[in-house]
Amino acid sequence: MPENGLGRREVLGAAGVAACGLALAGCGTRDTKAQLNLKGKVIAKTADVPVGGGKVIEDLNIVVAQPAQGVYKAYSSICTHKGCAVGTPKDNVMRCACHGSEFAADSGKPTKGPATAPLAAFQVKVQGDGIVVA
Repeated sequence: MPENGLGRREVLGAAGVAACGLALAGCGTRDTKAQLNLKGKVIAKTADVPVGGGKVIEDLNIVVAQPAQGVYKAYSSICTHKGCAVGTPKDNVMRCACHGSEFAADSGKPTKGPATAPLAAFQVKVQGDGIVVA
C-alpha cells in the first residue's frame, strides 16, 4: 500500500465518483441555464404545433402543445416520475414511454400514473408566427 494510505482501488473509486458528479452537475447546469435564458425567445412556430398535438424541442427539454385552437401551452418535457422524456403530444395527451405516465396537454397534470406531479409549466404567448416564453 502507498505511503499516503490510499490504494489503487481507492484512488480509482474516488476518481470515478468525481467524474460521475461532474457529469450530473453538467447536465443540471445546462438545463438550468437553458431555462433561465428562454424568456423572450421563440421556442416554436405556431405552424409546427397542430391542434390536439404539439412538438418536443429536445435541446431545450420543452414540449409545446395546442390543446385548443389558438391556445398554446409549454411544459418541461421531463417526466416527473423518473426523469425520462415525454413524447410529442397526440390527442391532447403527452405520454412517457419509460413507464406509461400520461399528462394532459391543457394543464400538464398527470392523468395516468405512475407520475403523480404535473410537468413544470412555462408561460408562453404568440408573437407573429412564433411561440415565445413570456
